Amino acid sequence: MERFNGKVVIVTGAGSGIGAASARRFADEGAAVVLAGRTPDKLRRVAADLHEDRALVHVTDVRDDESVQALIDATVARFGRIDVLVNNAGVAPTGGVDEAPINEWDDVIATDLNGVLYCLRACAPYLKATRGAVVNVSSVSGLSGDWGMSFYNAAKGAVTNFTRAAALDLALAGVRVNAVCPSLTRTNLTEDMFTDAALVEKFRERIPLGRAAEPDDIAGVIVFLASEDARFITGANIPVDGGLSASNGQPRQA
Repeated sequence: MERFNGKVVIVTGAGSGIGAASARRFADEGAAVVLAGRTPDKLRRVAADLHEDRALVHVTDVRDDESVQALIDATVARFGRIDVLVNNAGVAPTGGVDEAPINEWDDVIATDLNGVLYCLRACAPYLKATRGAVVNVSSVSGLSGDWGMSFYNAAKGAVTNFTRAAALDLALAGVRVNAVCPSLTRTNLTEDMFTDAALVEKFRERIPLGRAAEPDDIAGVIVFLASEDARFITGANIPVDGGLSASNGQPRQA
């Protein structure tokens, strides 16, 4: 299946995890893929798996609107169009609301929220021209709260509602805007958690499908939302959480 032949996809945070898995999935379906992120070595390793003529590595800091504009300019100069934007770049600080360093608030808002806005606005003229799609990577932490993650909850909660509002603003231009909301996923951001067997077991007990997600589990939904198969879906925040949000929070009793 090659749903993205002739199309151009930008993926931020493409050097690892969900971003890398998404870049590979889009490339497998025929897209030209622009891999954006702050660490060139990671981006180049992912690009090495892609078709050389349909891959572009661009070092980008989504916290900086000028850096984002340079990404968009380079994409259009190379490929002439933009069809899909995947806003995946993110950080996830932890710490109590009364304890976490305030500079971590600034960083998570700049990366996880401002970066989404900067990328979408810079891409918007090109997405309107192609009647393209945006997929934001939010989180189950953007749908409800966590202990010790209030800064991340605030940023991802904003992404969740921004997705709805942006979908309304861009709908008549033919641009769809959706988000995925993953639960615990095995990425570089969560690798320390997976060294704690007791913590992982607590997650396993809470997730009805009985495991954490792998990046490919999330990438498949991202690619679907960007495709014509999802042409009548916009403004949706899709939990990709193994059934976690189906629970009311009470423990398993049977």
